[in-house]
Amino acid sequence: MPKTALLLFRSGKVVCTGGKSQADVGQAIQIVSKEIRKGGQRITSKPEIIVQNIVASSGLGSVLELNAIAVTFGLDHVEYEPEQFPGLVYRMDDPKVVILLFGSGKLVCTGAKKPSDVEKAVKKIDKELRAAGLLR
Repeated sequence: MPKTALLLFRSGKVVCTGGKSQADVGQAIQIVSKEIRKGGQRITSKPEIIVQNIVASSGLGSVLELNAIAVTFGLDHVEYEPEQFPGLVYRMDDPKVVILLFGSGKLVCTGAKKPSDVEKAVKKIDKELRAAGLLR
């Protein structure tokens, strides 16, 4: 079984986290469905899998000056409180994702619905940082 965690609700809904692919999620749900059936519970339909949130990490290959990024990008899309959290939170409108930027140059992208949104967001933040002279 893929390394996942599943939450089962009385309504019949299931939330699966931790899957590395949609195939992993499908396999995990299939295994749990089989176990539920063994327990005597009827499952009347094949579960529909809807991706709600993809979380991905990447690196920009350069150290980042988060204070300069916060000032340059402005308060409309950025939250940066280093005393509270070491990363800068950048809320992107298109694609609609949140990117956490760290001084090491690493980033985490969350909120994507499909892998292409992650790719688009990482390329876009890279381009924006380079255009502002904040990434070499």
